[in-house]
Amino acid sequence: MTKGDSGRVVIEIEPDLKRRLYSTLAMDSSTLKRWFIQCAESYVKDRAAGKTDVKNQKAEPRQ
Repeated sequence: MTKGDSGRVVIEIEPDLKRRLYSTLAMDSSTLKRWFIQCAESYVKDRAAGKTDVKNQKAEPRQ
């Protein structure tokens, strides 16, 4: 996959997963962008701190 400098992240997922993800995020009054940034920041922080079991971490929506 190409890695550009734009700040844009593009992924392809199954349509059903996309529908369920957007539905769940809407129930949490969140957005895909907000959720992704929170998960990415948490993942990078945990990896930098030496945590190795970050595969199954759960991101909680910000208030």
